[in-house]
Amino acid sequence: MSLTTPNAVLVLEDGSRYEGRAYGAEGATFGEIVFATGMSGYQETLTDPSYAGQIVLMTAPHIGNTGMNDKDMESRRIWVAGYAVRDASRIVSNFRAERSLDNDLEHEGIVGIQGIDTRAVTRHIRSKGAMRAGIFSGAAAAESADIQLAKVLEADQMAGKNLSAQVSTQEEYVVPAVGEKIGSVAILDLGVKTSTVNYIAERGFDAHVLPQTVTAEQILAMKPSALFFSNGPGDPAASDKHVELLRTVLKAGIPFFGICFGNQLLGRALGFSTYKLPFGHRGINQPVLDKATGRVEITSQNHGFAVDAPIEGVLDSPAGFGRVEVSHYSLNDQVVEGLRCLDINAFSVQYHPEAASGPHDSNYLFDRFRDMVLASSTISGASN
Repeated sequence: MSLTTPNAVLVLEDGSRYEGRAYGAEGATFGEIVFATGMSGYQETLTDPSYAGQIVLMTAPHIGNTGMNDKDMESRRIWVAGYAVRDASRIVSNFRAERSLDNDLEHEGIVGIQGIDTRAVTRHIRSKGAMRAGIFSGAAAAESADIQLAKVLEADQMAGKNLSAQVSTQEEYVVPAVGEKIGSVAILDLGVKTSTVNYIAERGFDAHVLPQTVTAEQILAMKPSALFFSNGPGDPAASDKHVELLRTVLKAGIPFFGICFGNQLLGRALGFSTYKLPFGHRGINQPVLDKATGRVEITSQNHGFAVDAPIEGVLDSPAGFGRVEVSHYSLNDQVVEGLRCLDINAFSVQYHPEAASGPHDSNYLFDRFRDMVLASSTISGASN
């Protein structure tokens, strides 16, 4: 079909339009458009709950050639609001493939677009910032440009949006410790990935995955060895109840580890503010400096918000939790990538140390978490 009469179009809130062909399900979808820079791992990206509410554009030009399988799913479903690629693979060629990406997108109702200049869209987002967008395919692509743009402008902004309830488990479940059990970890599911839970279980902890509606009182009654806040979508400034929950648990002396959204919530619990990045960090090739070791880690990231704190010096927690320091920061733009509390057992990082299917430079953080818990007094009696 000639692209002068497209059966799909990507429309940005500033009026920019990119014509292409339908991919996956047909219809209309809306969300914040962001770009992901990984050359691989599209299945892990699609099934990462942190992408809920977002139209994901892949900068890698060729997507879908290895198909999809059940083993690499990072959650129970595809979460992206929409999907944009340059060249969708016409065939699947991998011994692990069980079906095609196109079939999964269609089966789960994910509206996508292929055949657009993804480099041009990426450069536009880098210049103008992440913004609302819509993909219109099939009959929806025939609507007038004015009607399509009006629908995009009616969509919700990501700032101020709480999406935890959409992605969290509805009921608690437990992944048993692998090998010798040394304790238990209460995991607040704000959009947790399967790999994260497995890595915690592999460190000898019963991993109790809890719905985001759980209260501090319920967590304290469990007497866990530690608390973990997962990654997740949305604006951390819209999660006051989780901030207060964390403050209560920290005051009780329970060790804490948080990643991604959990890093932002620790920052807020300590009394710092958060802010929205122009276009965020998304992909599996983000360079981060560990200040303690001077080591540069290549990390997997997916976030559009960050903690507002100076990256040098020891800080006093405005909320009264003692001394805090920024432990890691981005080498691309000096964004805070980690926090370490010096007077309580708590730390966090902004990136995804489980890194499926990205680099494993940061996997040691799960060992650091285990060591912190073992060194704390709360481990006593908690493994029973």
